[in-house]
Amino acid sequence: MSRVKRGVTAHSRHLKVIKAAKGARGRQKNTFRAAIQRVEKSGQYAYRDRKVKKRTFRGLWIQRINAAARELGYNYSVLISKLNASGYDINRKMLADLAVKEPDSFKALLEQVNKS
Repeated sequence: MSRVKRGVTAHSRHLKVIKAAKGARGRQKNTFRAAIQRVEKSGQYAYRDRKVKKRTFRGLWIQRINAAARELGYNYSVLISKLNASGYDINRKMLADLAVKEPDSFKALLEQVNKS
């Protein structure tokens, strides 16, 4: 049986891991053994933070809605309860977008909610 030299395969595998660890500090970006650990940990952070990003954005939307509502004499909790009571089904992302980009439409929506 002929001899198999694995140098090319191993080298390309090492390079793939080291390329994924690009941007890390110290040995973690250029030593294979440390780079493996950094890539695994960064994958854990990425998985976790994809979930956290959703929470962060929801908080941002709520802050924007609250700021816009307070300018018009309401607060966030009163506005949301009135929206739910009057049957408007608009999510916080769209509401925050209205508050920032279309303040006149946001004000009209508040007046409409206040009537009903």
